[in-house]
Amino acid sequence: MEMVLRPVGIVIKKQDDISEIEIYQEYSPGLKSVENRTHLWIMFWMSRLSEADRKVLQAHPMGDRSKEIRGVFALRSPMRPNPIGLTKIELISKNENILIVSGLDAFEGSPIIDIKPA
Repeated sequence: MEMVLRPVGIVIKKQDDISEIEIYQEYSPGLKSVENRTHLWIMFWMSRLSEADRKVLQAHPMGDRSKEIRGVFALRSPMRPNPIGLTKIELISKNENILIVSGLDAFEGSPIIDIKPA
């Protein structure tokens, strides 16, 4: 089965704990009433991982070699077959198709693949 993901936006700015997410114009109608939420789940693609990183199935928690190796499905490790990140963020403000958020752990340039209310 082939799956196709379409990014709905992108992380355009990251400074300390505050990030700006631009939702592409064709998806901006999906933001209607989002400002009524205080927290959102942001799903993003961890685009900086290599194909080799995606084959790693076991790792030390937080890279700490003093801890026992675990499977990636038991960790929050970015190393995984499908590098989908998931973060609960605080919505600070919305200005048209731009979301200002706190707590996003994605890098600038990361594609946003979905947003859900928390």
